[in-house]
Amino acid sequence: MSDLRIPPLYVPAETVVPEEPASRASLTLGHVLRGIGGDYDPAVPLEDIHVIRHTFKPSDPDALRGPEDLTQERVLAYTREQDIPPRFPSSPPRYWVILIADGGRRSRLWGTYENQGEVATTSTKKYRFFDLRPTEFLAPLNDRLVVEWDNPRSWHRNAGSPTCARMPVLEIADRDKVHFPGFDGVLLTYHQLRDLVDDPRYTDWRIALSEVQGIYLITDSTNGKQYVGKADGAERILGRWTAYARDGHGGNVALRELAHQSAAGERTGMKTDHARHFVFSLLRVFGPSTPSSEVNSAESHYKAALMTRQFGLNRN
Repeated sequence: MSDLRIPPLYVPAETVVPEEPASRASLTLGHVLRGIGGDYDPAVPLEDIHVIRHTFKPSDPDALRGPEDLTQERVLAYTREQDIPPRFPSSPPRYWVILIADGGRRSRLWGTYENQGEVATTSTKKYRFFDLRPTEFLAPLNDRLVVEWDNPRSWHRNAGSPTCARMPVLEIADRDKVHFPGFDGVLLTYHQLRDLVDDPRYTDWRIALSEVQGIYLITDSTNGKQYVGKADGAERILGRWTAYARDGHGGNVALRELAHQSAAGERTGMKTDHARHFVFSLLRVFGPSTPSSEVNSAESHYKAALMTRQFGLNRN
């Protein structure tokens, strides 16, 4: 399907009467699901699709607390566990389409699971656990399809229901490219840093950060503690920050201690849970030919100036 942006041909959701069908001029979620499902053999009817909308719950360690939790591991663990009926269907459909709240009623497609059935040996009196497998169904639209969810209080819906099928499609397009703001303007949350490593939207960032050595600052936004680090030699800023994106500590002693102490991380199974509140910025950059001695001297200066050995997260 080619990129397109759907103009607001529908009435704003706040003024829509729930029983009123969507305008025939509007592209709806039902149109998209019916069209793609029809290409399968056998065809996938709307009734065999369940649409689930996840929202972030920052204070709940067992939920998706922020964008940094949108990993295959975390979304699967959160989705496969469901309350016993009547809150969730007793016999849920084959395909589970996962949307993520994207501001207001905007809901962006994250991915789709194929339901292989309930795992009776894992389910309890309170929760049911399902064997969900990632599937390519709707894969070309992942992170591109945005619909307007009609009622935020209702977090799941069968695609064959009139209310779900007529949800308007707001856009089908790649996310906008993130322009590099210059070295002095770099300020990244941890989930943005993880996007930086792989997301095509950050191509300009990767090019710029792969060309410089430098001194960087990591700040824990929950308590203000800071860590001053360096990237020198062939590693460059991009290489050093890629290590943080992978494990949250990059081998640093104090940050590694935080990873082991993270109680929330133990509950969720996230190795990087301790880093979810980290903010990354640059203090100074150097050209690729700058001697390591000059980079080392700058690192020592900033550690002393910011007192990160006495009050922060530096151990040397």
